[in-house]
Amino acid sequence: MRYDLVIFDNDGVLVDSEPISNRLLADYLTGLGFPTTVEDSYRDFMGAAAHTVHDVIAARYDGATLPENFDQDFHARVFAAFQEQLMPVPGAAELVKQVQDSGLRYCVASSAHHAWIRTALTKAGLAGFFTDGQLFSAQDVGRGKPAPDLFLHAAAVMGVPPERCVVLEDSPLGVAAARAAGMDVFGYTALTPRERLAAATGLYDDTALVPGLLGLAAGH
Repeated sequence: MRYDLVIFDNDGVLVDSEPISNRLLADYLTGLGFPTTVEDSYRDFMGAAAHTVHDVIAARYDGATLPENFDQDFHARVFAAFQEQLMPVPGAAELVKQVQDSGLRYCVASSAHHAWIRTALTKAGLAGFFTDGQLFSAQDVGRGKPAPDLFLHAAAVMGVPPERCVVLEDSPLGVAAARAAGMDVFGYTALTPRERLAAATGLYDDTALVPGLLGLAAGH
């Protein structure tokens, strides 16, 4: 079908930040005495809001708490790594330009904080495609994925009914949130096993396939 609004997840769909952030998060937690592998980080935290890290550590380690400055320190470490390492997901710029040129409305809806979203898009060379009014964060609604709140908020602000929206996601939490919002969702399997995204409307392993999934004619 042809949609009226494309909602992009940011981390892992537009910017190739997941390997950076999950490696740093695993190292940080391990250094604090909470042994975590990169694979653990992908499984437990990919696509989740920042508070999820605190919730998981508390549940797993008998109410343990992370340092008061944990979020700020982690973000600082990630931002520093972004300056040297962050790249766009292959084909992301071409995809967003094709969506833009087609006249389809589009936006970003991410579990990350606004500062993280804007920094990541800027370093990946994608910031020019998005105004601030097209960037939505779990900060805006209080509950992150898998709750549908973020996607429903983005759709409402953009003025499009949920059933006319499609989401591009790479995490099980994001797919669950889109489904709960009553939206179609296509799952990107670059970092997540296909079976973990099985609830999606469809799957893709190459960003070049997305225009076809969105019903965009070749060259538009």
